[in-house]
Amino acid sequence: MKIRFFSIMIIIVCLAFPLHAERVNMLNLGAVPNAKVLNTNLINKTIARLSKAGGGTLFFPSGTYLTASIVLKSNITLDLEAGAILLFSDNFDHYLPFVEMRYEGVMMKSFSPLIYAVDAENITIKGEGTLNGQGKKWWTEFFRVIVDLKDHSMQNLNKYQPLWEKENDMKALFAETNSDYISVLQRRFFRPPFIQPIRCRNVRIEGVKIVNSPFWTVNPEFCDNVTIDGITIHNVPSPNTDGINPESCKNVHISNCHISVGDDCITLKSGRDLQARKLGVPCENITITNCTMLSGHGGVVIGSEMSGSVRKVVISNCIFDGTDRGIRLKSTRGRGGVVENIRINNIVMNNINREAIVLDLMYSNMPKEAFSERTPVFRNIHISGLTASDVTRPIVIRGLPECPISDVSFRDINIESKEKLFLENCQRITFENVVVNGKKIEKE
Repeated sequence: MKIRFFSIMIIIVCLAFPLHAERVNMLNLGAVPNAKVLNTNLINKTIARLSKAGGGTLFFPSGTYLTASIVLKSNITLDLEAGAILLFSDNFDHYLPFVEMRYEGVMMKSFSPLIYAVDAENITIKGEGTLNGQGKKWWTEFFRVIVDLKDHSMQNLNKYQPLWEKENDMKALFAETNSDYISVLQRRFFRPPFIQPIRCRNVRIEGVKIVNSPFWTVNPEFCDNVTIDGITIHNVPSPNTDGINPESCKNVHISNCHISVGDDCITLKSGRDLQARKLGVPCENITITNCTMLSGHGGVVIGSEMSGSVRKVVISNCIFDGTDRGIRLKSTRGRGGVVENIRINNIVMNNINREAIVLDLMYSNMPKEAFSERTPVFRNIHISGLTASDVTRPIVIRGLPECPISDVSFRDINIESKEKLFLENCQRITFENVVVNGKKIEKE
């Protein structure tokens, strides 16, 4: 009787807690890889079923699978075989209803991200396949709305603008924004990011190629323990298609990535203005290493949405070849927040259209105001082991009269540039073995 009792108990436990998560071949499950039939319902129902059972993997064999928004849940992996393409619909209606998301540092309701997750853990996207966001239609509509705004034709831009206004309280979203800009935001076309997990733990994205994002590409928000390894991102030419943007995240590891985009390649952020200062969630404990960046406004950027602060960041062993800027830290009056404890080393740059290194607290030239919680702060930033050639401007530091950029060191740096370095409203800036156009820069 005892043996039988224990056998029954073992069976019950195994049924309740499977020893191995299920791995589902989506082709065998009925997915249609012809780039025409929507597989959204099948994918999301499979995710929900596997997650409820404890977790599992959706495996996509070679083929092109059309889908709309995929909602990841805990303990779920998307695994794309070489030759597999997840092709995301460019029908805007497929990303309704609006959901909670973050757009340029502001929490709001808008189109669902193409791959979305909220309050999940242990989620993975991996493989040798491709995620294609089909961004061109999104980009075209974005530009069309801008043109209509310039022509003051602000009525009936598209059916989504009134829906956005109905779903959001603009006074709350943009409490510190002037009324003229709010009227522009009312008619702005808010495109969805490609991948946006919100408040998730243990997020991993590895190996895949991501192309044609409608907006920002990999954009974790309020996440803990994020690993992004060995991915390729290609979004050019396109507007605002940043590569990897961790925002208000902690313990983030970005490595071995190849990025060419229509905006910044990698950007660290923590939200925008009053809303983000109230949330007070920094971006911290970040490592970026062994990445190449070939096109973008900036190679590695911090800001300008840094109202929750950015701290404890290491950037190393990266190559920037053809970006507009190399290392760029940017903010403006009204943001608030502190950027500090940043260490950058072993960087090679070539063909940089503007600055190799720029630290700028006057990004948008806001009117003067007294020091307050609205004042951004840059301090304790250390850059070493950097080589740059064919650069327009070598080093630019532009602080605020009420808050100089402070405690910045440059060591073992060699830059060939067209112009001289520029320093304004900064203090305790030190140079050690820094050479610009063959001339050694002395200490401040």
